[in-house]
Amino acid sequence: MGAEDARGTAERLRAISGELSDRFYERDDVVRTLVVTLLAGQHSLVLGPPGTAKSELARELTGRIEGAAYWEILLSKFTAPTRMFGPIDVAALARGEYRQVYDGRATTAHIAFIDEIFKCSTAALNETLGFLNERIYHPENGGEPIRCPLIGAITASNELPVGEDSAAIYDRLLVRIEVGYLEDPSNFAALVRSAVSRPAAPARTTVALTALQRAVTDSVPAVDVPDAIVDAVCTLRAALRRRELVASDRRWRQAVRLLQASAYLDGRPAVAETDLSVLTHVLWNSPAERPAVEREVLNLVNPDAKEALDLADTIGELEAQLDAMAGQSREALSEWVIKHAHHKLAMAGRRLEKLRAEAAGAGRSTAAIDRVTARQRAVRARVLTEALGVDASMIEAQL
Repeated sequence: MGAEDARGTAERLRAISGELSDRFYERDDVVRTLVVTLLAGQHSLVLGPPGTAKSELARELTGRIEGAAYWEILLSKFTAPTRMFGPIDVAALARGEYRQVYDGRATTAHIAFIDEIFKCSTAALNETLGFLNERIYHPENGGEPIRCPLIGAITASNELPVGEDSAAIYDRLLVRIEVGYLEDPSNFAALVRSAVSRPAAPARTTVALTALQRAVTDSVPAVDVPDAIVDAVCTLRAALRRRELVASDRRWRQAVRLLQASAYLDGRPAVAETDLSVLTHVLWNSPAERPAVEREVLNLVNPDAKEALDLADTIGELEAQLDAMAGQSREALSEWVIKHAHHKLAMAGRRLEKLRAEAAGAGRSTAAIDRVTARQRAVRARVLTEALGVDASMIEAQL
C-alpha cells in the first residue's frame, strides 16, 4: 500500500470512529479500541450487562467494511460446530457424499461477531479456539484443514467465563472492554429523545475490505516502535508485577501490534507514549484488576488522566455517603450538600474541565477524563434530585 493510500485508509477509519462515537453516547474509547483491535488483526471482548448496545455497536462498525463477508452468531451450550462452521450438505449426503456447506458461515468470514462467547458448547470449543487462534477449521470428515480469511472477531458477553473451557477462549481475546449503562444525565436525556425523534440520516463513511486488509498486513506492521516505547513497556510490566498483576509474554508481544495500530489510526509513523493507553484494555484478567492497571498505565503516559482517576475516588466517596444517608430527613440531606457535597462536586467538575482541555491541547487521550466527568455529572444529578428535591426534568439545565 502506498503512503497516500495508507493515509486515506486511516482517515476513513478515523471518520468511521467519529461517526459511531456521535451515535453511541459515552462509547468514544470503546469505538476507537475496537477499530484499533481490527487493525492489529486481533480479537476483542465487549463485556457488560444487557442493553448496553454491544451488539448494535459491533454490527454498525462491521457494516462499514465494504466487500467483507460478515458472520454473526448467538452461542448457547447447545450450539453445534456445524452451525458455526458449515452444515452438512443433505443433497450430497443422499448421494453418499459427506460434504459441508461453508458459505455464510465462520469458515468464509472476514469479520465475525460472536455474542455470548462464553456459552460456547463443549463440542464446538476446539474448533472455535482453532478459528480464533490459527484461523483454521478442521472439517468434520477429517479432510484438509481450511484456512479462514478472518481479520478479527468482536465478541460480547454479559458475564465472565466460568470453567476451564470458557477460560481458554477468554485467554485468546487480547482486548477486553467493559461497558456499562449511561452515566451522564444529558446523554441519557438525548437517548430518550432519540426514541421519539426522527433525525436526519447520519453520515456513513465506509472502508473497502482490500484497504483494511492492506493496512493490517502492511501498513500497521511498518509503524516504528522507538526504543523509548520499549523502555516504557518494560517499566509498566515491572510496575504491574509489583502489584502482582501478571500478563503472559504472549499477551505483551501481541500488544505491540495494538500500539502500532493505534499510531497508524492517528496517522503517525511511530508509536508514541499516548498509544500506551490502549494497554488498559489488555493487561487485566478480572474487572476488579482493571482500575489498578489503568492507574499504572496512565501514571506512565497521561498525568492529567491519572489526576482524573483520583477525582473519581472523591466522587465515589460522595456517592457512597449519599447512599448511606438514604431515609434521612430533607433537612439533614440539605445540610450535607451545603457542607460537603456541593463544593467538592463543583471543584471536581471545574478541575475535570481544565484537565480535559490540557489533555486535548497536548494530543493526549481524554477517554478516562470523559468517563470520570460522566460520573461526576451523574452523582451531581443524584444529589440534586435525592438530596435537594430538584425535579428530574430540570436536571439537564442544572448541569
